[in-house]
Amino acid sequence: MVHEYFKRVLSERFGFEYTRSQREAVERFVAFFFQDQKETLFLLKGYAGTGKSSLVAAIVNTLLQFQYRVVLLAPTGRAAKVSSAYAGIPAFTVHKKIYRQRMTREGSDLFDLGFNTSSNTLFFVDEASMIGEGSSGSIFGSGSLLDDLFRYVYNGRGNRVVFIGDDAQLPPVGTCLSQALDGDFLCRYYGVEVHEANLTEVTRQAERSGILYNATRIRDRIGRGGSPRLHAEGFPDVKRITGGEFLEELERSYDTVGDEETMVICRSNRQANRFNAGIRGRLLYREEALGGGDRVMIVKNNYFWVGKHEKVDFIANGEIATVTRVGKHKEVYGFRFARACLQMPGRTGEIDAWVMLDTLTAEQPALGAEDHKRLYTLVGQDYATEPSRRKRHEKILENEFFNALQIKFAYAITGHKAQGGQWNTVFLDPGRAGEEAPDDEYWRWLYTAFTRARERLFLVNSREDWFEEGAGTTR
Repeated sequence: MVHEYFKRVLSERFGFEYTRSQREAVERFVAFFFQDQKETLFLLKGYAGTGKSSLVAAIVNTLLQFQYRVVLLAPTGRAAKVSSAYAGIPAFTVHKKIYRQRMTREGSDLFDLGFNTSSNTLFFVDEASMIGEGSSGSIFGSGSLLDDLFRYVYNGRGNRVVFIGDDAQLPPVGTCLSQALDGDFLCRYYGVEVHEANLTEVTRQAERSGILYNATRIRDRIGRGGSPRLHAEGFPDVKRITGGEFLEELERSYDTVGDEETMVICRSNRQANRFNAGIRGRLLYREEALGGGDRVMIVKNNYFWVGKHEKVDFIANGEIATVTRVGKHKEVYGFRFARACLQMPGRTGEIDAWVMLDTLTAEQPALGAEDHKRLYTLVGQDYATEPSRRKRHEKILENEFFNALQIKFAYAITGHKAQGGQWNTVFLDPGRAGEEAPDDEYWRWLYTAFTRARERLFLVNSREDWFEEGAGTTR
């Protein structure tokens, strides 16, 4: 039978001996894929180190070998890049795939749900824990990415979806749990039959990883509290360092793997600002507000500085860029701006845009509501002679400074901004937890931060009482 042959080819592509839960996941996926019922969904959950990415890559490539149609999606550009790397095929952001841009009569950008021309296609959505069920004030579709994704996929004849994720990671901001990884919710709310598999065993290849060993101990605190009892001794990929050792180790990482594969992760924007200032001043010797070679992160979606030739193209919140050169500076409307050229992974050519310097060191995630309102008002004064409020509004929306890219330095970022990305080497400042036991939100944050590192993890000023003496390789 075809499904038995499929399983044999899949096993060969996977290349390792299955764990018990991997073998069970394969059986459940094959049962899901080869059944006649089309209003179905497959949910593949797995903790860090359980071989989830390797198994998905083998499934995707086996489907392609059998000439089935596959589309690989992820909620962010960074997550799509990671997914594409392990699966070996292009991946797209969910927004770019499912939405189409339109202009309102007021001149502002809105994005409607597009028409799905795919049929008999299996959509794989990685990092599904990041997909929110709803958000007020969104300019995308219904305002609910999860609703729109379901509508888009299942409007196409014979299409189905596979959600992939780790339910121990941080859920979407403002929620307690990720509904995209909740099988009961998906079945009840969307009326689909959910096939579910959970990868629980750490693979043999990952058993010597101190990153995954300690991440597992942190994950076990979710819902239980207490101390995680971590180990650093005996693991070559985990090292505890003091603040005094930080810059030396960071410089060594920049020299060996590069700044693009090195990241500092911390709890708050205030901490990130301190790290970024210290790195730029004491390690990179940069005194200017912004200079060529600086690494920055976009902190608000921007639709102004990209071409209109694609169905949906925007510079996304969370994208990391390298500044290639900085031109003139300008102080106008009470804010500071610079003209800069930025190179972004996955984009051809450079983006030449005004950037807002005020957000670089602000403690808010992006320009605050009051400052945004003030900017709108001050820009609007330039168009006071316009005959109508609508015309004045259109002019404001076309103003280059009003549309300046909001950026922050990206040598250090918060754990929420890091989600969906991975780096060779991560320096993690876990923050100072209070005397009371940390809550589940903190353990999810710490687990997510730990698992952003692929090869090396440095713990900066970590708590003594969370660590046990002795080698950590004994399980």
